[in-house]
Amino acid sequence: MENENKRFLPIGTIVLLKGGKRELMITSYCIMPSGDVYDKNGKVDATGKIFEYGACFYPEGMVTSDQLFAFNHDQIDRVCFKGYETDSQKELSNLLNEGIKKMQEENTEKPEEGQA
Repeated sequence: MENENKRFLPIGTIVLLKGGKRELMITSYCIMPSGDVYDKNGKVDATGKIFEYGACFYPEGMVTSDQLFAFNHDQIDRVCFKGYETDSQKELSNLLNEGIKKMQEENTEKPEEGQA
């Protein structure tokens, strides 16, 4: 995928996830699910987990609130249509990318509990 280090495609971008059968439209960034979370194998524990994207089915959109999909950039197989990109969207994308990079650096610097 082009420029793998750059996440946060514009809102409105249509993607197909790896192993996916339906296209999704990106609707939000950095979401933390508050309800039940499922993957293709069933219910999973996503407590405290932040996903890079929130999306709904395309073309029908979000029909009910339980049809929000959460995923990360590395799960995208193909960008089918890139959403509207403006200077403010690019600025937000850069800020979010910097935040992700900082979080990754902080997580790799800290030793795991019980280790010195």
